[in-house]
Amino acid sequence: MGVMLLLLLNLLAVVSAVSGCTPSDKAALLAFRSSLTESYLGIFKTWTGDNCCQNWYGVSCDPTTQRVTDISLRGESEDPIFEKAGRCGYMTGSINPAICKLDSLSNIVIADWKGISGELPACLTSISSLRVLDVVGNKISGEIPENIGNLQKLTVLNLADNAISGGIPGSLVQLSSLKHLDMSNNQLSGEIPKDFGNLKMLSRALLARNKLTGSIPASIGKMSRLADLDLSMNQLSGPIPEQLGKMRVLSTLNLDNNLLSGQIPPALLSYTGMGILNLSRNSLEGNIPDVFGAKSYFMVLDLSYNGLKGPIPGSLSSSAYIGHLDLSHNHLCGPIPIGSPFDHLEASSFDSNDCLCGNPLRTC
Repeated sequence: MGVMLLLLLNLLAVVSAVSGCTPSDKAALLAFRSSLTESYLGIFKTWTGDNCCQNWYGVSCDPTTQRVTDISLRGESEDPIFEKAGRCGYMTGSINPAICKLDSLSNIVIADWKGISGELPACLTSISSLRVLDVVGNKISGEIPENIGNLQKLTVLNLADNAISGGIPGSLVQLSSLKHLDMSNNQLSGEIPKDFGNLKMLSRALLARNKLTGSIPASIGKMSRLADLDLSMNQLSGPIPEQLGKMRVLSTLNLDNNLLSGQIPPALLSYTGMGILNLSRNSLEGNIPDVFGAKSYFMVLDLSYNGLKGPIPGSLSSSAYIGHLDLSHNHLCGPIPIGSPFDHLEASSFDSNDCLCGNPLRTC
């Protein structure tokens, strides 16, 4: 009896594999495809036949259940179909809500097609298995779905380079598995949620080139895995939270082109893990903290276009490495320190200050 049951199960598995994807998944894919137009590469010409798990470009299925788990459609790729066409992809249309009927999806990548518009379907937040949502490089508008926080397995959310507006939903901070967040180059407005620091797994937070206002949440200082924070080219105001200088792995911090005020927290400059620090084009004031040391290693240190005054800190000369240094367009005064890194810098690094002197400027 046991042997017969085993044979029956094997037979059913074979039949399932032969029959391919479920009719409902196939119907959902065809409805999704009906809202898109791609004329140059012909990728949707492969979407024929009953088995959407086999040779449908960009579609992958679970080998056991034959449910669709991945839609991966990139307009820029090294795939042979792009090499043969000799061009990048271009696709128009919108993301049909029928995609939400594919309720076993782990990955949705509809990226770099340049012409896909419309809004993100709100029903995407019902796909509880979703781990990657990547729609970078299109013309998607509207707002981020309010219930985005329902996607508890989401590790990557990439909405960059679109035309998405409105605020950052409060539920976003509930994405406890999120590791990579990129919402740069959109039209997002309003404030960054105060409890943004609840995203404890996040390693990259890229929110540059939006219209965000308000202050930088101090809770960000609690994010022990955050290595890259980019809030540049917004309208953020208030002081820089001193907590940002006490983070464990933060190595890149871009806060340039905002309305930030107050003084530079000394911990930001004394923290030895910081490699790229750009605070340019704000309204920062006071002296540059004299807290550099032998372990300071900056590939980029840009403090230009602020209201900084006083001397250039002498401790900068003790730094292990300063690659690009820009202190121009401030109110600094006094002699430029001698030695590395100052011996390889050009005058443009010190231009438009009140009374700096010494190499590479005029003699003191």
